[in-house]
Amino acid sequence: MTSLMQMLGGASRPRELEPIGVIDIGSNSVRLVVYEGAVRSPTPLFNEKVLCGLGRTVATTGHLGAEAIERTIAALTRFRAVARILKVKNLKAFATAAVRDAGDGPVFIGRAEKACGVKIEILSGQREAELAAAGIRMGFINPDGFAGDLGGGSLELIDVGGDKLNEAVTLPLGGLRLIDQTGGKIDDAAKIADDHLEGISWLSKGRGRPFYAVGGTWRALAKLHMEQTQYPLRIMQGYTIPTRDAIQFCESVRRTKKIAALPGIEEVARARREALPYGALVLERLLRQLQPSAVVFSVHGVREGLLYGLLPPHERAKDPLLSFCEELALQRSRSVAHAFELCDWTDQIFDNQDSPDETPEERRLRHAACLLSDIGWRVHPDYRGEQSLYKIAHAGMSGLDHPGRIFLGLTVFFRHAGAQSTGTDGLPEQLLSRIDRRMLKRARIIGGALRAAHMISIGMPGIIDETQLEFLADKLILTLPRQHADLDGERLRRRFESLAAVLGRVGEVRTAV
Repeated sequence: MTSLMQMLGGASRPRELEPIGVIDIGSNSVRLVVYEGAVRSPTPLFNEKVLCGLGRTVATTGHLGAEAIERTIAALTRFRAVARILKVKNLKAFATAAVRDAGDGPVFIGRAEKACGVKIEILSGQREAELAAAGIRMGFINPDGFAGDLGGGSLELIDVGGDKLNEAVTLPLGGLRLIDQTGGKIDDAAKIADDHLEGISWLSKGRGRPFYAVGGTWRALAKLHMEQTQYPLRIMQGYTIPTRDAIQFCESVRRTKKIAALPGIEEVARARREALPYGALVLERLLRQLQPSAVVFSVHGVREGLLYGLLPPHERAKDPLLSFCEELALQRSRSVAHAFELCDWTDQIFDNQDSPDETPEERRLRHAACLLSDIGWRVHPDYRGEQSLYKIAHAGMSGLDHPGRIFLGLTVFFRHAGAQSTGTDGLPEQLLSRIDRRMLKRARIIGGALRAAHMISIGMPGIIDETQLEFLADKLILTLPRQHADLDGERLRRRFESLAAVLGRVGEVRTAV
């Protein structure tokens, strides 16, 4: 069987990456993101946006706003300077609906290219939809649903099934466009949205599949929903709302008479608030047509899709979660080689007929937990569990849902605090309530295993891979090789007995004959 280290390329990937910058000239915002490099799970080194409202008047005048143009040029000039300071040799730039639809778009592009110093690609609606789909593939494992990217000027919809792209369409339903076109009359905007969406017969293929929501206005809606439901995590990637709840929430935002009075509105940028009811309207109408299984919010969109297209095939094939965890282990753990050994070592608990059941997704999360198990080693011992929990739950990783995040955080918490730890040990009840009993038990088992393993190996490679775990009747047996017999001791036995107890077994430590 191919090991996880072999699948990811082990710890051999060089950490010296060449940064890549992407300038996104949207209908509402202009943004520069500089990524650490062309890798499967990229980390932004720099991220700045300016809400310029470039497409605010395109629907009624056919032209970009003069003030918005000047703000955009100023932002692009600064972005060029930032890219120079960060030594970005590979800088990409693109523009979307406002520029492609405006009569003065070509003149603007000429000025904009001089300001940012690179050629700007004007994306067609089809190209924008394809990049949004690629962004979803960057952030999720084998996505199979519909992706929708709502900007200030347009909405791109595309059917995403793994690596396959099916039907796609671009619609003039961006928030700024609807405000401009209707003079701020949201009931008129509802009719426009319905007319466009009802004409797309293939939307019926979205029934029962997830809908991946992309775009700043929809992310602002998700942030508002988090505030109103007192959600314990403030992580947008993978935040999920059941379809019926999402429709009801969007309807309540659309119907509000005073946006400033909405609970949690202070968490939404002022420049975003005007378009919020229109974004809610479009999402509500779209969900009624699609009837998806749930709405899944994504921070990965066109920019990440562009980056995904630059990756070599072997990098695209990697698991984004495990790639992120490997990189974090390289940065924060005592030994990433030891982290990979933990993956193989814990396999012994789940790979025989007496083992607890484990699905492929649960195995993947277990391996991720092994890679993250030692990232808190520099923290004061009294706080390693709690600090690791919050660091992992709020990390900028993708390729998993929110219950998976919480599971990983709790697993490493138990690795430090002990498998038998309870809510009285500082575990936040809000996080515990977000995962089911099966996941909580698995977190205790794996956390207990990691706790025992680190007591054997002291976090160093080349030790635990020489030990053996096995189930025998009602026992869980750890066998140490003769050359490591002196590692046996009271603390190791206590930790191993604690692991065995969570598994419903009696722990026994032996030395090989």
